[in-house]
Amino acid sequence: MEEIQGWEKIDGKLCKDFKFINFIEAFSFITKIALESEKMNHHPDITISYNKVNIKLISHDINQISERDTDLAKKIDKLTI
Repeated sequence: MEEIQGWEKIDGKLCKDFKFINFIEAFSFITKIALESEKMNHHPDITISYNKVNIKLISHDINQISERDTDLAKKIDKLTI
């Protein structure tokens, strides 16, 4: 599996935490992820707590990390630029 900066493998999932200025910025980020995820038909597990967003990626159909997960992780990272 390709290493992606800032992402780590935890419990068989590709995970990363993001922190924003406030809830609105965090929620806006999740909305962008939702739109990209729909295009790819590949959906992450997302947790939000005020200004913090946690993303977990796994290909549920094969119950492991796949290329689809690394591709989505790269796209998610570009949304924060």
